[in-house]
Amino acid sequence: MKPSKLMHVGSVIVGFIGVVTFLITVFGSAEAMFGITKADALACAAILILIAIWTQIATIHHMMLEKRGELI
Repeated sequence: MKPSKLMHVGSVIVGFIGVVTFLITVFGSAEAMFGITKADALACAAILILIAIWTQIATIHHMMLEKRGELI
């Protein structure tokens, strides 16, 4: 499997976890979710979503390199 495909799958998984964490935190009734405060859980969700976006940008870059035959 190409490295760009693995990066894409990893990015989708991280993004999905970030979105699920965000939804559970926002719509949850307890003040503390996952053993941490809501503010910390929201920060973690935001970081996961940013990691997913950055990995997608890197995937696009790797796909462009693979088209030219330059594998990293």
